[in-house]
Amino acid sequence: MADCIFCKIAAGEVPCKKIYEDEQMLAFHDINPQRPVHFLIIPKLHLATLYDVAPEHEALLGRLLIKAVSLARSEGLDDGFRTIVNTGRVGGQEVYHLHLHVLGGPEPVGPMVRKP
Repeated sequence: MADCIFCKIAAGEVPCKKIYEDEQMLAFHDINPQRPVHFLIIPKLHLATLYDVAPEHEALLGRLLIKAVSLARSEGLDDGFRTIVNTGRVGGQEVYHLHLHVLGGPEPVGPMVRKP
């Protein structure tokens, strides 16, 4: 997608603070971190939302989650972390390229969501 910022980051057209890359995915620090450790993992394949995932993406999704664990450990999150996939407008998705947030730090992250 020509106008997708995450596609541009994955293609090396926009710089990022990279922590991991292979042929299928890229992980980099969030530019607006919400916790002491906050990074994103994106597939290089453009999938706009989790709604766009199909059975043929099963292995890719598994790789993203497995990589989240190893990167969380390498970033010092030995006592736990939170993973978030925002999907669509109501889900709070801001960039329409599937991405996994990994957040943590020395203190508990807090409640899952605030009640209205």
